[in-house]
Amino acid sequence: MASSLGLGLTHYPLLAGTDENMANLLRWTLQDPDIPEHLKDVASWSDEKKREWSDDNGRAAAAEHRAALVENLATCRAALDEFDPDIVVVWGDDQFENFREEVIPPFCILAYDDLEVHAFGKMVDRGLPNVWGLPAETKFTLKGDVDAARELTDGLLESGFDMAYSYRKREETHFPHAIANTQLFLDYDNAGREFPYPILPITVNCYGQHAIARRGGIARFAEIADERLDPAGPSPARCMALGSAVAKCMSQTGKRVAYVASSSWSHAFLNDKDWHLQPDIPADQKFFDAMVDGDREYWRSATGRQIVEAGQHEMLNWFCMLGAVDELGLKLTHSDLVTTEIFNSNKAFAVYSE
Repeated sequence: MASSLGLGLTHYPLLAGTDENMANLLRWTLQDPDIPEHLKDVASWSDEKKREWSDDNGRAAAAEHRAALVENLATCRAALDEFDPDIVVVWGDDQFENFREEVIPPFCILAYDDLEVHAFGKMVDRGLPNVWGLPAETKFTLKGDVDAARELTDGLLESGFDMAYSYRKREETHFPHAIANTQLFLDYDNAGREFPYPILPITVNCYGQHAIARRGGIARFAEIADERLDPAGPSPARCMALGSAVAKCMSQTGKRVAYVASSSWSHAFLNDKDWHLQPDIPADQKFFDAMVDGDREYWRSATGRQIVEAGQHEMLNWFCMLGAVDELGLKLTHSDLVTTEIFNSNKAFAVYSE
């Protein structure tokens, strides 16, 4: 019987919203006065971007985009159910949620008990309805495993991997949505409320030099012109090393473990060189093709600067997952890259099995 599974998926917040609002980030970006007007002119856009935007500001394309994402999420959930894990390790970024000016750990294990999590936290903050038509205050239980988290932390420290840990989430902030949305989307039909598996979250400082400078989020060009950048986040190579170390530790527990990378790839609002108007599709395609071809050297040779310049900050979560699946010898059995020029980010999906 298989003992390990690898999954890669998106935690795209606007998937939890309605089709009418899925292109909201682009609408907001188009109002930035410091972006050259000719770049905001629809007539200057690519044919594909015009098609997606159409005459309804992306509403019809949103339905297509949602269908592709939900289909891939269902594939990931089916693989997870067939595998029937004892625990799900999730690598996700913290976007100015648990970690702020007081401390920014490169990596942190969240050793939490079961938590009641607001299902639509960031959607509610923006006054947006959810696609399920549920009350704004809807919650679900995110099951934890404190003992497993403590044991993993011990194992990593003993093996020489300096790992931070947390026993309590920050008060008055949302639980990191990279982790919460993993449960929400893997249990899409039930809005996260019937997900049966415990989650062991590991946060990654994917935002690095922008973690505090941009408060882990979007910013106008006027706001970033003179920004004081933070220290860099962990390197892609270090993330792969963490994934390998986690897999080694977890393989000694006798548990059936699913390893999940939770993030989209290039984000428009992080892609400064393209004026935040679209994600870097060519950069994502190169990584995706290398992943499908098994060309891990392309991934291993990636630099932090390369990742940041393409707005691929959150892909560090995938470097962690690939480090784990390589350590375990898992094989790619499903993959897809859903690209877009108007819905902020490209979304990759992967299933790795024994």
